[in-house]
Amino acid sequence: MISGIRLCCLRLPYEAASAALLPRPSVISFRRRRTFATSCSSSAAGKKEKVIVISGPTGAGKSRLALELAKRLNGEIISADSVQVYRGLDVGSAKPSLSERNEVPHHLLDILHPSEEYSVGKFYEEARSATRDILSRGRVPIVTGGTGLFIYGKPDVPKATPEITSEVNSELAGLQRDDDWDAAVQLVVKAGDPSAESLAANDWYRLRRRLEIIKSSGSPTSTFQVPYDSFRDPLDSRSTDCSLGINSSADGRLASEPKNLDYDFSCFFLSTRRLDLYQSIDFRCEDMLSGSDGILSEAKWLLDMGLLPNSNSATRAIGYRQAMDYLLYCREQGGLSSTRDFFVFLSGFQKASRNFAKRQLTWFRNEHIYHWIDASRPLEKVLDFLYDSYNVENGNLIVPDTLRMKKDTSNNREVAQLKAYRTKNRKFVTREDCSDILEWIRTQTQTAESM
Repeated sequence: MISGIRLCCLRLPYEAASAALLPRPSVISFRRRRTFATSCSSSAAGKKEKVIVISGPTGAGKSRLALELAKRLNGEIISADSVQVYRGLDVGSAKPSLSERNEVPHHLLDILHPSEEYSVGKFYEEARSATRDILSRGRVPIVTGGTGLFIYGKPDVPKATPEITSEVNSELAGLQRDDDWDAAVQLVVKAGDPSAESLAANDWYRLRRRLEIIKSSGSPTSTFQVPYDSFRDPLDSRSTDCSLGINSSADGRLASEPKNLDYDFSCFFLSTRRLDLYQSIDFRCEDMLSGSDGILSEAKWLLDMGLLPNSNSATRAIGYRQAMDYLLYCREQGGLSSTRDFFVFLSGFQKASRNFAKRQLTWFRNEHIYHWIDASRPLEKVLDFLYDSYNVENGNLIVPDTLRMKKDTSNNREVAQLKAYRTKNRKFVTREDCSDILEWIRTQTQTAESM
């Protein structure tokens, strides 16, 4: 749900740039060898049309892979990222650059103002509409991001009528105005949804939605099962997987299996060794903070428009919530921040990002529709395989051993290394390294106070 240096490039591992997916092969060489015009219309009655899905943990490099594959397959990319839908939130969502979007058409980017909410149901409808449009023009849809909902369908959660919405707003408005979060939670618990207590504090949108569901159906959100998706709340150790009303077990497995998929999905999960992944995520968080046009600048913009952290879909996103909290703290201190305060913020940002990646790995490990690909393998090899697999029936697809990524940590040594993992920053190490950012925060705060 996050990502400079171009942050949407494939970045795993940093130290193995020459051997991994990091190199950027020339577009010309791709087109000379393998570009072709794909006809995606069903040629045989009843044959499902092909859709490619590239998923993976945050920071795995799926966006870069999808871009290069789209160039080869005459494809277009559908973003399944719940933050990339927002205009102005570019750095923290690792949104493709304008030049990349000129090379390959992208869908579901910059379609909302950050003050607007975005639901999983709305995503499903708009993503399916984009898929039909792409296929109707004889091109290949390539979905990238947290894509469980795209594959399995729109969540079967009842919509609230205008009357119920008005009733819920009336019940909660006074409590929200008085900032009485605990009382509001107990109101929803007594109405029939005890899991409301697991919501992050002041997540009024989701609390309101839970009460709407109870009043619409007579049942709590846990009754309605939907797959893992990119809109899951990946905040910190306080957040839980039920924060969106998603009913999943501890290991991420759903109680029900998908049935009657409407497309022929070729699904790939791009990942790498957990240690390399964690290091890449930590470096990527540092990259987002570099310069005055990074995620802190975007978080300041959100605050300046009157939004508060964790108050809606955009401000709940990893990176933005932490950055907004940090800037609010700095404003309370008159624009001053100690070096320690900055490193506490950075560490929290990195930890939340790593934890989210860990939950992604856990859930997708049980999803048998996905073929796991090793992100540390050479880009050309991975692209060749994905290109060739386009014309293979999904049930017959076999990933070669040279590209296959193991789903589990394979030995005791790796487990021990993961337990002992500590962040080693690359850019922000000493007091001097963060001095420019601290000066920027001080200047921005003083400028705002003088206006």
